[in-house]
Amino acid sequence: MKAEPEVAAVWMQQGERSNMLALRFIVWVAQRLGRPVARVMLYPISWYFVLAVPKARRASIAYLRRVLGREPGWMDGFRHVFCFAATILDRFYLLNGRFDLFDTELIGHEAAHEILAKGTGAIMIGAHLGSFEAVRASSHGLDDLKVSMVMYEDNAVKLNQILAAINPAMKHNIIALGNVDSMLRVKHCLERGEMVGMLCDRMPSGESGRQVDLLGTPAGFPIGPFRLAAMLKRPVILIVGLYRGGNRYEIHFEHIADFSKPGGPTVEQTIDLYVSRLEHYCRQAPYNWFNFYDFWDELGQPRPPGR
Repeated sequence: MKAEPEVAAVWMQQGERSNMLALRFIVWVAQRLGRPVARVMLYPISWYFVLAVPKARRASIAYLRRVLGREPGWMDGFRHVFCFAATILDRFYLLNGRFDLFDTELIGHEAAHEILAKGTGAIMIGAHLGSFEAVRASSHGLDDLKVSMVMYEDNAVKLNQILAAINPAMKHNIIALGNVDSMLRVKHCLERGEMVGMLCDRMPSGESGRQVDLLGTPAGFPIGPFRLAAMLKRPVILIVGLYRGGNRYEIHFEHIADFSKPGGPTVEQTIDLYVSRLEHYCRQAPYNWFNFYDFWDELGQPRPPGR
């Protein structure tokens, strides 16, 4: 099926709420006063977004209602936003290599070891679930595994500017979509035996998609990343970095497909498996889902005024 452009682009058009001065102030606090003090600031910030940003609050409620199986309350909304804010704050420390601040558990990483030992590289797929920065940090527990992220950068320009200022070297690990050399860079990374990571739970404009039930309701998911893995004949590893509160993260690794071998799953079957595992992790850590727009409402179309 073909994604409708006005539907697919909703998440890309969503305005940024962040204020550059506020972000710089939080970074200053995190750098000068430390993580415990910075985390205290997250409480009023999170309540502000719960109370003052109705569009994001409606989206949060729509998701939480499905994943919790009950009507969410104000504290559920706060926990959802606070979890997101905590992972954003932790990115500051992870980008600066402060892995000593975190208790990170690797689960199923033997699968990644086994595949990467072959030297052919792999496609690493994830979602806006938990912390992908924590996933990248886990590479220090995997013999300094090299990961390059393929991503849209325009949807969080201000935050990316802050993060780049914190650690400019991280920019070298990002392959921006839409450039003429994007796919060539992906191919070269794989040929060097590295991982190429993509978040596969948002539909880019004009891209082919597949509708799959997520939490009981159909939603659109991109085909492109999975077709790329099939075309390049690479294994696909699902990696999810769940935030478990405090300084704890769980990094889950799952080998879900291997397009280098004949007779394996189809692209469609791999997408279906990806979505089923995404649902599994959403139910396991419900406040870790960070798509703050309505993922299901009329397949993502904007709400009419006053609705």
